[in-house]
Amino acid sequence: MWACLGALAMTACAATPPEEDPVQIKLNDLDTRLARIERVVTNQSLLDLANQGEALRRDLRAMHNDIDQLTNNLEAGRKQQRDLYADIDRRMKNLEARGGGGAGAGAGSSGDAGSGATGSGADAGAPASDDKAAYQAAFGLLKDGQYDRAIPAFQKFLASYPDSSLADNAQYWLGEAYYVNKSFPEAQASFQRVVDRYPQSRKRPDALLKIGFCQYEAKQWDLAKNTLSQVATQFSDTPAGHLAQQRLDKMATEKH
Repeated sequence: MWACLGALAMTACAATPPEEDPVQIKLNDLDTRLARIERVVTNQSLLDLANQGEALRRDLRAMHNDIDQLTNNLEAGRKQQRDLYADIDRRMKNLEARGGGGAGAGAGSSGDAGSGATGSGADAGAPASDDKAAYQAAFGLLKDGQYDRAIPAFQKFLASYPDSSLADNAQYWLGEAYYVNKSFPEAQASFQRVVDRYPQSRKRPDALLKIGFCQYEAKQWDLAKNTLSQVATQFSDTPAGHLAQQRLDKMATEKH
């Protein structure tokens, strides 16, 4: 009888379907919960990655905006600089056309400003009561475009008044008279005397600039580049420095 009961029990257990087996049910439940947890973890990781990607895209957009703004500011600065140089160059050419001699016209001493007191037809050979009158006579000729007469007038002034406070100005304007006449070797020599003899002169930056211009006209590219670089570096905040940099930029464009 016991043997029969054991056989029946074993038969009953074997006949229980898996879906009704408590152990199998528990295992299935655990599998389901684990799969749910894995999905949550995976979804959270993807969400984090998505958030990080969006944050990176925002940062990238902000960087692009900053770059665009910086580019616009840089271009505006360059345009302003180009306009400034163009205006200075235009004024220099106007002064040269009138015999005023260019870049140093606004930087001269009081002798330049007082030169207008002499009549436009001043005679370079007329006797002068003092150095100022002689200087004004020579400068009047230069302003009137009488360069061939202004040159000997300034030469006579320098010979007669070598110690005058206007001597550096006279030496500079002598160079300008030569320069406007396209006598570049003589102009360069005159400007060089300003640099050598009057190192404290207010005309020194303009004289150095014009030395560079004369070297440029003589196609002495390396010398011109060195001289103009010196002016652009040492006198960067002056009209002479700006004009030197403008000519250096032109030389770079011309591949000199």
